[in-house]
This record gives sequence, C-alpha cells and structure tokens, in this order.
Amino acid sequence: MEPDDADAQSVRPYTITQGRTAPGRDDLTLITLVTTVEPDVAGRSSRGLQPEHRAILRQCRTPAAVAEIAAGLDLPISVAKILIDDLVALGGATTRPPLAVAAGSTVDMNLLRAVRDGLRRL
Repeated sequence: MEPDDADAQSVRPYTITQGRTAPGRDDLTLITLVTTVEPDVAGRSSRGLQPEHRAILRQCRTPAAVAEIAAGLDLPISVAKILIDDLVALGGATTRPPLAVAAGSTVDMNLLRAVRDGLRRL
C-alpha cells in the first residue's frame, strides 16, 4: 500500500462521520439490530445523506446487526455506529436489542457464532 493510499483510507471515515469519533448514544452494541422504517419515510429522510447512509437503509430492510452492517460496508464498527445513530435521529431506522436479550432469555449461541464470524471477516 502506498503512503497516499493509507492517508486516503484514514481520511474517508473522518469525512463520512463529519469528524465525529463516537455516536451520540451508547446503546449500540455489535449485536444491536437495525431496521429501516417504512420505505417512504426512509426515502424522504435519505436526501442529503452519505452513500454509506443509503447503503445502510438498503441493507436494513430486513433487520441486521451492527457488526453485519459494518462488515457489509467494509467500515470500522465505530464509523458504522455513528452512521446508524444519524439514521435513527432522522427517523430513517430503528434499533433494538436481539430478541434473546430483550426477552431476558439465554443467549442464542448461533447468533453469537454469526457475530464472531462476521467480526473475523472484518
């Protein structure tokens, strides 16, 4: 990798997040599920968003974990969390803990393995 390539790769996440280094909320975990709201609402709120925001809206038409979203966009988890936070603030997406966690039941090992495998792909 050329030195200029490394600089470009570190600048891109900075510009995507407008210089922010953390989301405004602290409840986004690797296994938090993100879902796009009604298509017409998401369509209206997507004007003026980064291409990555739009990609998240497309990816989350069915619920997706934060780790899956980051892997799908090939972005660091922290950047994905900031973008997801933006979408939630605009009303374009909703978040919730996985059902097993929300219901207080035992942890689904298949879900944990899927998250682990997704993180390894990063």
